[in-house]
Amino acid sequence: MYKKILVPLDGSGLAKSILPQVVDLAKCHEAEVTLITVGTISAVAHLAEMAPSVVTDTMGALKRASEKNLKEAANELKEKGLKASWVYQTGIPAQEIVQYAAKAPCDLIAMATHGSGEAAWVLGSVAEKVASHATVPVLLMRVIEAQPIIEKGQLPGGP
Repeated sequence: MYKKILVPLDGSGLAKSILPQVVDLAKCHEAEVTLITVGTISAVAHLAEMAPSVVTDTMGALKRASEKNLKEAANELKEKGLKASWVYQTGIPAQEIVQYAAKAPCDLIAMATHGSGEAAWVLGSVAEKVASHATVPVLLMRVIEAQPIIEKGQLPGGP
């Protein structure tokens, strides 16, 4: 059913938390996996008032770091017996992901989302935008980050 799975990663542990499910799906369907990271100019917008070379250098450093993360993640998938590749794009994340999935073509987009927060209500999350605009099925895995029951310093005599 699925022969090519696209997995957007942003360098966070949350984004990578989808990978165990992707491994299972890819093995079950004998699918290849493509990892994608989309670099955004907004990531360095705060540097716009500096010399253009600072922006260019920072974008280059972010791209190199992202490519390193993508290579490492792809190698981990290959070690698990999967056919894996990666791609780095620059642009608007949701738009680039949807366009790449259609162009490749991919049968499934699989991504993790935290699915909450005030910013998501106002701006919408990348996952929500991908799910709304993709022309292929989208698997969203909601990751709930554990919160400590008792904050540090709340216990009497505690640290």
